[in-house]
Amino acid sequence: VQLQASGGGVVQAGGSLRLSCAASGRTFSSYAMGWFRQAPGKEREFVAAINWSGDNTNYAYSVKGRFSISRDNAKNTVYLQMNSLKPEDTAVYYCAADRDSGIYPFSAKYWGQGTKVTVSS
Repeated sequence: VQLQASGGGVVQAGGSLRLSCAASGRTFSSYAMGWFRQAPGKEREFVAAINWSGDNTNYAYSVKGRFSISRDNAKNTVYLQMNSLKPEDTAVYYCAADRDSGIYPFSAKYWGQGTKVTVSS
């Protein structure tokens, strides 16, 4: 599966952004999907994951209550709605997929190219 992330940009603290990740292939609905992020000078970290049917999600503690992951299997797309953004959310966000992983935890075999999110204070 190939993944294409979009929707990043510059936003003020307290604002919102929605990231999208479009996947190729006819088996998208069989993949667990997730988002990771990597801030400058830091290691990549898990953000959120969603199971194949969309009825189970998992979030990093740092984003719980502010971010929401969802998917539309008819459109082969997964979303990350980010609200109440903070400067520490600034990072390159990557979408990821794996057909064999659960979401507790989520590990991915396939990665998109990343989209940059900058939150100004």
